[in-house]
Amino acid sequence: MKNIYRKGIYFGVLFLVFAGVISCEEDFTDIRSGVVSNTKFSTNDTILEVLVSNAGIENIRGDGLELGGAPFFGLQGQYLLGTYINDEYENIEASIVSQININSALKLASYDNPDGLSYETTIDTAFLRLPYHATLISNNSRPIYELDSITGDQELPFTLNIYELETYLNTLNPVDPTKTNEFLSDREYDLNANSLTAVENMDFAPTENDTLVIIKRRNSLGNLYTTDTIRYTANASTTVPLPMAIIPLKKSFVKEVFLDNYETPNFESQSNFNNYFRGIVIDAKEKTHASGKRGGALISFNLNSTGVGATSSLIEVYYTNTFFKSNSTEIDTVITNTHTFQLGGIVNGKYTSNNKVYPVNKEVKLQGAAGSEAKIEILGGTQLTDLRDKNWLINDAALTFYINQDADTTNTPNQLYLYKRGEDLNSNPITSHIKDIFTEGLATFGGFLEKAEDKKDRYTFKITDYLSDILSGETYYNPPLRLKVYNTSDTQITDTIFKNYNWNPKSISILNGDENLNGVRRAQLKISYTKKND
Repeated sequence: MKNIYRKGIYFGVLFLVFAGVISCEEDFTDIRSGVVSNTKFSTNDTILEVLVSNAGIENIRGDGLELGGAPFFGLQGQYLLGTYINDEYENIEASIVSQININSALKLASYDNPDGLSYETTIDTAFLRLPYHATLISNNSRPIYELDSITGDQELPFTLNIYELETYLNTLNPVDPTKTNEFLSDREYDLNANSLTAVENMDFAPTENDTLVIIKRRNSLGNLYTTDTIRYTANASTTVPLPMAIIPLKKSFVKEVFLDNYETPNFESQSNFNNYFRGIVIDAKEKTHASGKRGGALISFNLNSTGVGATSSLIEVYYTNTFFKSNSTEIDTVITNTHTFQLGGIVNGKYTSNNKVYPVNKEVKLQGAAGSEAKIEILGGTQLTDLRDKNWLINDAALTFYINQDADTTNTPNQLYLYKRGEDLNSNPITSHIKDIFTEGLATFGGFLEKAEDKKDRYTFKITDYLSDILSGETYYNPPLRLKVYNTSDTQITDTIFKNYNWNPKSISILNGDENLNGVRRAQLKISYTKKND
């Protein structure tokens, strides 16, 4: 009975609402999506000129210090390593800068050694492992994977070195300690010039076949003691190993930096260790190939996982302690050990690009990872004044960018993002979000890749609220807009300020607003409006 009574109330309220609307304005015949259609008002649309130009990027944020909350927790979502060479876009070399987390309770000998036997330590091997993003294709005689999140030519290796970092990484701004520090993507770091990799200038190319590591354990006499086969699985309930990037390290490096410092002041705390050993730089450079080919690949790695599981990025050290009988060179006991050190603390991305200058023609280049953006100018010249004089009610405003079908679309981004980029009185950039991302949400705001006839065709943004505020005079702030390759951090919004991060290496060419060159596929702002008839 209660439900029937409530429904009766709802129908009664609706009836009164509709009756009120009709009685107030008998000429209104249709109200739908904010559009009024009647004899006193008419709905029309118009296309406005849009100026689109190339806008190079000197740098972006390379750290994640201001990215809080899941899934970031102060770290970037992903980090790029490798090289990307493409004549149509900027060439990029991407490196990773990271501190190393330690366990201050580590000891060299795990054996209780009640008799106080002397021992010698032999390092069997040490390496950095970085888990790939991969999809399991089949698992018959062996697991077959396809690597994900790789951009470029993974058949052509790049040159890789790991260096000791000599720049101290601080979370606080050294000039103003009340502010969070900032590490830009083009920052130069002080390094120890000696490579820490087992092979200097090693060739590195991603491969899905590295799913296990064989460790030969030797006693201090050099004799083989045992062999360990290491497989990295997603969890304890599966035996299917995951593919890993394995980068061998110099044994002397891990001995001097880690093992020799156990139970010393350098290992008393993480802070002490960060001051003693400030971190590593995993450095990627383009390789000169005898064939004359240019290439390489950018690999996306997740450094956010904690612990020692298969999804974590770690330095692994395998060593063996050989204990001798009292007053003898005869071996009493052999103990194998494994210690791991996670990449963590402050982790920065570093990008080096050739800052390519694009010609002024019919297209504009967009590229993530500090590649390039597009400058978008709307309501230029007398357009703004003319539209304000018309006193239109804006029902819909759609900003559309078409893809240049003649350009390389191999690494097309699934989404672009639009934000405001003005300048203060000192010509410093001021970046902020567009109102519609708050009022309508990302799904309506748009920027998603759209297809037509199975071709990658266009991106469209709805900026109705933003444009309405400008035309109504609610705001007079109309800076140029910026169009960029979307990054997952773009919509991790805590206030109106836009923070520019990018670890998405995708790229695309869009057509500019030149009607003579691009015709109906030119960049355009289409406005649907309502006006009062005379």
